Amino acid sequence: MLEQLCRSGRPLSELRLPFERYSASGEINTRVDDPAAVIERVASAFAGEEQDRLDGLTVDAGAWWFNLRPSNTEPLLRLNLEAADDDACAARVSEVLALVHGEA
Repeated sequence: MLEQLCRSGRPLSELRLPFERYSASGEINTRVDDPAAVIERVASAFAGEEQDRLDGLTVDAGAWWFNLRPSNTEPLLRLNLEAADDDACAARVSEVLALVHGEA
């Protein structure tokens, strides 16, 4: 890898792009009054999908997944989501954030 990095003259962030399988949202922070209640609301909305509670709420919907977890130091929920492409990622982020905000 280091040899390719040196020979190409391109940054590692550019060289790794062909190997990325998913589009990622990055961490999206949302201020909420009751993080636990919001997580339960989101979990209920995705009751038919595989869920894990090891670190907040992780939902695996097959072609996409997300993790929603509370901050340990602030009244925030942190959302990380991955989907097959940028359009699907943006649509799913909007869907989950609508639930977080109580709009869905």
